Amino acid sequence: MKKVTVIGAGTMGNGIAHVFAQTGFPVNLVDVSEKSLEKGMATLSKNLDRMLAKETISESDKTETLQRIATFTSLGEGVQDTDLVVEAATENLPVKLNIFGELDTLCPPHTILATNTSSISITQIAAVTQRPEQVIGMHFMNPVPIMKLVEIIRGYSTSDKVTETIMELSRQLGKTPTEVNDYPGFVANRILMPMINEAIETLFHGVARVREIDTVMKLGMAHPMGPLQLADFIGLDVCLSILEVLYEGFKNPKYAPCPLLVNMVRAGKLGVKSGEGFYDYSTSRKAENVSKQFH
Repeated sequence: MKKVTVIGAGTMGNGIAHVFAQTGFPVNLVDVSEKSLEKGMATLSKNLDRMLAKETISESDKTETLQRIATFTSLGEGVQDTDLVVEAATENLPVKLNIFGELDTLCPPHTILATNTSSISITQIAAVTQRPEQVIGMHFMNPVPIMKLVEIIRGYSTSDKVTETIMELSRQLGKTPTEVNDYPGFVANRILMPMINEAIETLFHGVARVREIDTVMKLGMAHPMGPLQLADFIGLDVCLSILEVLYEGFKNPKYAPCPLLVNMVRAGKLGVKSGEGFYDYSTSRKAENVSKQFH
């Protein structure tokens, strides 16, 4: 594995580019606009500064990491001679299918095509390519530079060789890869999202307020972050999208998104990214019981 391309310079994409570049890989970072790339690189640089302040890297480490990343707005130029593509675009099936159709045409025949999807079928994505045995899931956790887990998801046709290559590559990045099979939500979100949804239901039915629900889970269940705060951190739109994939995939009412979550997303209350979700991030004050606003 000599060169890696990351598609998408958002939260996950710039984090993935960060860990590959910091490990020594030349990285092509691709997004649709220069503005998105500049924002992604600024975030990446700030994250390196935090590591520098904690003395986990040196100034030369930061400089070399940034020098290993080249940015592109042209997908064709960004994947011209790459060995691995990691797609980290929005969690939207038509978008991903379109990207992978293009990648299959533009990438060299040997290139492995990975997706950072948190819920969408690897088999379905692979089906739009002529290389389904070379398509695999690499589900990194946020924040990518810190979190150790990578879910490695095998599609129906993913080869043993490709799976072993990506497992070993993940170890080179300092991550702990865990192989799972291709079913809705995989393991992480199949378990996590119903818990988050149930916390929202608990709020919606007035059992307790935001802060109290999160306190119970943090102090009583030893969770580092309460489920409502975590939902804000993930993005309520992302949580809704994953729950919809789970509900569609299993046809089971336990995965049906809570009406409060649906209304909050419709109202643009998406969590940290929008400045307000279950908590108010614009003033650093914790929000009151938002179910009163969105019934």
